[in-house]
Amino acid sequence: MKPTARIAFVCLLAALGNAAPAAAGIDIPYRMQVLDNGLTVIVNEDHKAPVVAVNIWYHVGSKNEVRGRTGFAHLFEHLMFQGSEHHDGEFLTALEDLGATDFNGTTWFDRTNYFQTVPKNALDSILWLESDRMGHFLGAITQAKLDEQRGVVQNEKRQGDNQPYGRVWDYLQPALFPPQHPYSWETIGSMEDLDAATLDNVRDWFKAYYGPNNAVLAIAGDITAEEAFAKAKLYFGDLAPVPPITRPGVWIPRLAGNRLITMQDRVPQARIYRAWTGPNWGTADSRHLTLAAAVLAGDKNSRLYQRLVYRDRIASDVALEVLPLEMAGITDLEVTAQPGVEPATIEAAIQEELDAFMGKGPTRKELERVASQYRAGFLHGIEQVGGFNGKAGILAESMTLGGSPDAWKQDLAVLDTASPEDLRRVAREWLGGGSVTLRVLPYGKPVADAGGADRSRMPAPGPAPAVGFPAVERASLANGLKIELVPRPGIGFVQAQLVLDGGFATDPPGHPGTASLAMAMLDEGTRSRSTMQISGELALLGASLGTSVSLDNAAVSLSALSDKLAPSFDIFADVILNASFPQSELERLRGLALAGLRQEKNRPNAMALRVLPKLLYGAGHPYAQPLTGTGTEAAIEAMTRDELVAFRDAWFRPNHATLVVAGDTTMAQLQPLLERLFGHWQAGSVPVRQVGPARGTADNVLHILDRPGADQSVIFVGQLMPPKDNPDEFAIQAMNNILGGQSSARINMNLREDKHWSYGAYSVLRDARGQRPFFAYAPVQTDKTAEALRELRGELQAIAGSRPPTAAELDRVKNTEVLQLPGRWETASAVAGALAESVRFGLPDDYWQTYAAKVRAVSLADVDRAAREYLRPDREVFVVVGDRAKIEPALSKLGFARISAINADGDTP
Repeated sequence: MKPTARIAFVCLLAALGNAAPAAAGIDIPYRMQVLDNGLTVIVNEDHKAPVVAVNIWYHVGSKNEVRGRTGFAHLFEHLMFQGSEHHDGEFLTALEDLGATDFNGTTWFDRTNYFQTVPKNALDSILWLESDRMGHFLGAITQAKLDEQRGVVQNEKRQGDNQPYGRVWDYLQPALFPPQHPYSWETIGSMEDLDAATLDNVRDWFKAYYGPNNAVLAIAGDITAEEAFAKAKLYFGDLAPVPPITRPGVWIPRLAGNRLITMQDRVPQARIYRAWTGPNWGTADSRHLTLAAAVLAGDKNSRLYQRLVYRDRIASDVALEVLPLEMAGITDLEVTAQPGVEPATIEAAIQEELDAFMGKGPTRKELERVASQYRAGFLHGIEQVGGFNGKAGILAESMTLGGSPDAWKQDLAVLDTASPEDLRRVAREWLGGGSVTLRVLPYGKPVADAGGADRSRMPAPGPAPAVGFPAVERASLANGLKIELVPRPGIGFVQAQLVLDGGFATDPPGHPGTASLAMAMLDEGTRSRSTMQISGELALLGASLGTSVSLDNAAVSLSALSDKLAPSFDIFADVILNASFPQSELERLRGLALAGLRQEKNRPNAMALRVLPKLLYGAGHPYAQPLTGTGTEAAIEAMTRDELVAFRDAWFRPNHATLVVAGDTTMAQLQPLLERLFGHWQAGSVPVRQVGPARGTADNVLHILDRPGADQSVIFVGQLMPPKDNPDEFAIQAMNNILGGQSSARINMNLREDKHWSYGAYSVLRDARGQRPFFAYAPVQTDKTAEALRELRGELQAIAGSRPPTAAELDRVKNTEVLQLPGRWETASAVAGALAESVRFGLPDDYWQTYAAKVRAVSLADVDRAAREYLRPDREVFVVVGDRAKIEPALSKLGFARISAINADGDTP
């Protein structure tokens, strides 16, 4: 059970969870037909953007496996991306060529789904592809493809196991369920079972489960129902159904008593897991238990957070998750301990809070709070047609698991009647019995002494829809605060972001982490509100507020319901203008920041991102900060309240700030509100920023961060690129996309698809106003570290020399970039983010309006010149995170001047 696989349930929570009467007005209109071969087709018309979401859910998952052949449902999902009889090529490459967004495939206990959002002119193409792999798959599968994807999945498993706390479900699931129960093994399966999978297994699985009568096709977007039904019949109508399927019924094992398991892991903090079996999907108990979990641990107003993190300060994080599945449910409580706190102390406090809840239940106000949060989450989700949260996903899941596209409505109706007594009763029923407690303890650092459609060719996409960024309205307040607004009438909420100068590159020398900690403190109390009042008021309004920091900027963001806009912006302004930085909250956040740093220094990617800037820019450069922005433990421990206040006072000036807004409001409504709330904010100057040229040294040294016992190594090769606002920007972007910026790019195709040493390898441009970091990275299996680094260096050299970009590669990445734009700007959050990006980097006002034309204008000569000019082997720095004892002997043969061991702060131990 991996966290990423739980997204589907989180999406359903939003669909299920609003006990407020206002939920009665929420709807996802649809029409449904069942084809003669059993395929259920559901259509939702949404004409706000020229895109269409296509979701296919197969009613098969890991519960349909048997012990000894685990992991097969997930392995088969990977194989479905390797081509079909009439399109024997990478499915992901085809998706990118069509301009698809929000595309993926996932496997879970009860279902497997495949989804993508495409420009509406590509709908025939994607339906042809999906139907071809549903009905014409067997002739394309080969032993080579099976071996390749077996290696990819095994690397995915290694990557998950390599993360802190990555193996806890290896112990929890068998403890919760007996060996013969299908939920007793993880969806990803075991290494041994994956090794044993054969081509006959693949063929048998396809014949048993992958047919139209075991699938739901949900189509949502810019199409009429009549068109969608006709296309579904054309492409899917001639596919043969699978034989009758026997489905296991409800089986909820109840534990007779409590069980304690203790394991060690290479983690910086102890963590306590407590798990119960629970009610199955679609029951009143599962919905009431979900609400109870939100009251207990849904946010920092929740009871367990208040007790463990805020009051007693014995934990740094609390989460309680309810996962109702078809046969049974799982309820999972996770608490990360503060250093030095005994797990037994935390477990006793947890039990006291559970006993209190089971004794008296929640208050009516607590119910109202979680209902507002669920309503806001649902509205955000159905703004999209695709992905997990969108309309197509909700309709498909409701039909697959609930037997009706309206199943989510039935859940809403039940939740309208939920009472405190319902939650108290269900907590006693499902949290009052036997459970499994797993303690994960830090390992420390011990050392040893010394027929229907034409299948001959895929339909070509029709004319591409016009690509245009929404019109932007601009205004200013009298004090110089700039406003940029994109109205999105009818969506029911607003996204806002105040962009300020002063990112973590402005941290004073010797005080890294100042900007991040100062921004984190903004909502921890104002002159008139405590931190809990801020959190509580936002929750009641269905609003959320956040802060963020990048190299060059800081930002405060707000998500608010349109009918609660004024009171939500009142809190937003209060936090920005009147933050009081209370000392007591600083001490609490300091502890959380230090705990986060310890976690960061144990995550392979984060370890590398901490040290790369110092190597690229040179010590003392403003950009030589950890790319996480979190500073160092010494600096955080020494940070004073006065330093944080000084950061706010220096950089928070209205005439050096821009508020970007997208959503259901108008400038006529917004500007007077902002003038009232921000008009008294005094203009002034901000410090002069001196970034200067980089002073790093690329001296052919390989830097190793030792992580003993690591299952994988993570390789980074970095260098510097020009600032984002440069004349070659679009050529550099195209070069990066060809090299490693897309799933079908050279690096990933080499290390994942050809060698299958990695679950995924990419290259990344991190934007900045000055010289910006560029790096290629790859998590790889330990025994292939040296070979993978050689391949990675070879790809970087080849694109700038022996194997320059080709016209076909350039056409593909340009088409993908342009075709993805309609889906990229579908949500208000995405539009606000694009506006904020143009502000942060000083881009022209028409940057997004002319973006597609500039992408199309890039020539092959432009990209070739950019690769040769900017990709320079003599400027590369090299970082590897892994088990030094295992990887250094082979790495030492690659011709580096020397190998240097450094720690996660970039210092020599």
